[in-house]
Amino acid sequence: MSAVIELRRTDLDSDAAQHLINALNAELTALYPEEGVNYFRLDAEDVRPGRGAFFVAYVAGAPVGCGAVRLLDRHTAEIKRMYVAPEMRRQGVARRLLEALEREARLLAVTRILLETGTRQPEAIALYLRGGFSATTPFGEYKGSPLNTCMEKQVGAG
Repeated sequence: MSAVIELRRTDLDSDAAQHLINALNAELTALYPEEGVNYFRLDAEDVRPGRGAFFVAYVAGAPVGCGAVRLLDRHTAEIKRMYVAPEMRRQGVARRLLEALEREARLLAVTRILLETGTRQPEAIALYLRGGFSATTPFGEYKGSPLNTCMEKQVGAG
C-alpha cells in the first residue's frame, strides 16, 4: 500500500524546510565533493507568491521531501532543491512534488521549465525524463560544469 502524501506550500525558513534542505545539502556534498560544483542558493524572495513556491511533502505528519520553483524570467521557471528522504524514495513523493511544482509554474504563466541535476543522480534523471523533461544546454551558473545535467520542458501557460 502506498503512503498518503500531503503537500504543503511552506516558508523557506520553516523548521521542516531547513531540516530537508540541510539533509539535501549533506547528500549532495557527499556525492559531489569537488570544489565549486554544488549550487545550494535559493532565497526566500525567489519563492514568494507571484515569483515561485516551496513545497514540503509530509507522510504521516513527518516532512519527507521538498522542492521549489522560481521564476527566471517572464517565460521561464526553474525547479530547485528537489529532495526526498532516502527511506521514502520510490513511493511517489518526488513525482507528486514535481507535479505540484509544474502546476505552480503554469500558474506563473511560463512556457518553459528548466532544472539541473547531477550526473551522479541517475534516479533523479530518470524521474525527470519520465516527467517529460529532456536534456538541454547548460544555463546560468551551471554553464561549464561537467557534473551537471540540465533539462527542460515546454509547458502551456495558465
